[in-house]
Amino acid sequence: MVDRLKRSIEDLEPPTCVNCHVEMKWYRSDMISSSPIVINHHFACPTCNRISERRSEAAAEPKIPPGKLSAPRWTRTAA
Repeated sequence: MVDRLKRSIEDLEPPTCVNCHVEMKWYRSDMISSSPIVINHHFACPTCNRISERRSEAAAEPKIPPGKLSAPRWTRTAA
């Protein structure tokens, strides 16, 4: 889950403060929903401490059926 948050913030451009016209700094992210994955990012202005939010959606990880795994599962053989 942490990897999803990191990847979602890398693609997001930080907003500009409407008062100071400087780039805001990221300070927190929250996962709002898990299907589809929606993440709410919080930014704060370093000058006036105004808060801004941005939302992003992360792609769901593909589900691989057990028969398509790269290594076979261990099975107990009857002796």
